Amino acid sequence: MERRDFIKKTGATTLGLALSSWSIHAQPKKARKHITILHTNDVHSHIDPFPADHSRNPNLGGVARRASLIDSVRKENPNTLLFDAGDIFQGTPYFNFYGGELEFKLMSKLQYDAATIGNHDFDNGIDGLYAQLPHAKFELLSANYNFENTVLDTHVKPYKVFVKDGIRIGVFGLGIELNGLVLHELYKETEYLSPIEIAQDISKKLKKDENCDLIVCLSHLGYDYKSNKMSDLKLAANTENIDLIIGGHTHTFLKKPTIVKNRKDQNVLVNQVGCYGLHLGRLDFYFDQSSKEVKTTTIIV
Repeated sequence: MERRDFIKKTGATTLGLALSSWSIHAQPKKARKHITILHTNDVHSHIDPFPADHSRNPNLGGVARRASLIDSVRKENPNTLLFDAGDIFQGTPYFNFYGGELEFKLMSKLQYDAATIGNHDFDNGIDGLYAQLPHAKFELLSANYNFENTVLDTHVKPYKVFVKDGIRIGVFGLGIELNGLVLHELYKETEYLSPIEIAQDISKKLKKDENCDLIVCLSHLGYDYKSNKMSDLKLAANTENIDLIIGGHTHTFLKKPTIVKNRKDQNVLVNQVGCYGLHLGRLDFYFDQSSKEVKTTTIIV
């Protein structure tokens, strides 16, 4: 199966609570396979909805409502994957009291498939993160954090390949530079590796060795910066083989993914859905024997 370049036309549509939707490269619909990717980022321990009198987000968010939406999507398409782009912890008293146990247990009940690690996931230290791993029934993925000399060694994978209806989806994680952002005593001997070099190596392996039809990066680098700091947009522009970057860290609300040309002049989708579990990202990929089409939706939770 061969991947085609992305966007041909952009349009708006309505689907339930959808804000926007667009598609790429329309093809005949015979023998198409349908893969749905749902995603969150920077939920920051927001278990409950915002209160009714909240000035910006009244009654929005909450795990229960997200669970209902995820369940309805899975009933619509059983070939659905659910990912998170980091900063699962820190932001409400739930984290202060339970230390991340509740967040991981609830994500497991929602049947997340994988998540990457954000800087705030170290807020109880690397030992605190390690202590919560038994409650996580999903994969923690990080390719550019070397945990060899820490308690997380062998407990965090660089990537995982998921197979849905014969389609191979390769997923890997990338984290932000911790030095200067997180106290060294919290992340200890964790070594930060170059995201671009790691992404190149992993995505090549996923494409050539693992024969993946779709390659997804779960990134906690941040969408974009005015400085030269590494970001999702820079990552997309300076790598190849990645089809989709699901981002976090900067709490960026995108109504539709940004399209970036990679270093081989092919299109990469970069998406992020803000923070606090207010939005749920959705991308629907349709495959036939010679092409790929995608429609994207942002759902207000």
